[in-house]
Amino acid sequence: MGTQETVQMPTLRELGKTGKMVFSIGLGAMPMSISNRPPEDQSIATIHRALDLGVTLIDTADSYCMDESDKHHNERLIGKALQKYSGDLSRVIVATKGGLMRPNGTWTRNGNPDHLRQTIRESFEALGGEKPIDLWQYHSPDPNYTIAESLQPVKEAVAEGLIRYAGVSNFSVDQIQQAREVVDVVSVQNQYNPWHREPEFDGVLNYCEAEGLSFLPWSPLGGSRRVQQLSSVEAIANLARDKGISVYSLVLAWMLSKSSSIIPIPGASKPESIADSVTATQVRFTEAEIGLLDEMNS
Repeated sequence: MGTQETVQMPTLRELGKTGKMVFSIGLGAMPMSISNRPPEDQSIATIHRALDLGVTLIDTADSYCMDESDKHHNERLIGKALQKYSGDLSRVIVATKGGLMRPNGTWTRNGNPDHLRQTIRESFEALGGEKPIDLWQYHSPDPNYTIAESLQPVKEAVAEGLIRYAGVSNFSVDQIQQAREVVDVVSVQNQYNPWHREPEFDGVLNYCEAEGLSFLPWSPLGGSRRVQQLSSVEAIANLARDKGISVYSLVLAWMLSKSSSIIPIPGASKPESIADSVTATQVRFTEAEIGLLDEMNS
């Protein structure tokens, strides 16, 4: 191996300091339950394909649905897919979230402790109701309530055995610190992609590394609009072509190279999409290539 080549990224990463190892690419299940959702059998086939490929972290939320009448749709879908899966599920971790509402299909925050207490129990039931929620994350801080108030039901649910591990989403470093005064936090889920690189500069990624927290980038490929533009970014397109991989796989591999705390959760609604994402774990970069990608427009 030449001196310029970096070591290939490990395919397993620890979830926080839990001792639980997960595959370094997760499955973001949101596209299976929002507008333009695929047929249920296709979604279940996508989840099963991910599991067959070794994916062990599945990301969902109570609000991954069409509207409030459809609440918990994605969790129920995942629960059904896991129930139908004939393989080993012992290492699979389902990470869900609560704290956002979907009135008429919009997104609004709700950190009311009574609401969170109720939705945690509903998520527990939606995911099967037979074991604790593997990872429950507060979806986004609601300024109408202190973080301590909103996380009190989470602390209670951990003690009650409804939740095993807790995390936060869309939190600043100060907010993460406040959360950790209430409940043990193992993960932080903030937006991070080539167009949105704030976690590199706002201290969150460095904090996660220093404190041993997993960082789960949501929208790692930039969302439905941006993902179509990846092929037009010269640095990405050229390097992907040189390595014989898709631009999507390249971006995920770049993310893995940025920090050992990062576990990307690309969304998928087709089996071939998650299969492509998983190839990111096999990509090797030279330091010069990483430097080139780091210069992408943020």
